[in-house]
Amino acid sequence: MKKLLLILLVFPGFVLSDVSLLRSQGSKAQTFAGEIMDSQCAAMGSHEAMMKMEGTKNAKECTLACVKQGGKFVLYDAGSKTTYQLDNQEKSREFAGQKVKVSGTLDEKTKTIHVRNIQTSS
Repeated sequence: MKKLLLILLVFPGFVLSDVSLLRSQGSKAQTFAGEIMDSQCAAMGSHEAMMKMEGTKNAKECTLACVKQGGKFVLYDAGSKTTYQLDNQEKSREFAGQKVKVSGTLDEKTKTIHVRNIQTSS
């Protein structure tokens, strides 16, 4: 009887976790365009102030310097002034300071793109 009660109490948790997993996997891939920036500069909408403070010469140097200080790589869409978190920080590093297209699924609640691919924009 105790085993049956335990199974009945634990089973709903498995069902709920499986449903949320299916939802995230069922999201359609989208493509997002913007610049791979650091979170600090994206919050300001530009590298300008940080480039002066850090003495960096371009967007790539600025982005890498700011991430080294604790920032995160993000995708910044200057047209809509929207910042998206990127779940794959290592892949993002390759494209620091570049205009790119990111394909992946978006978690609307956290504004995080679960990155499938990143490629430079032409």
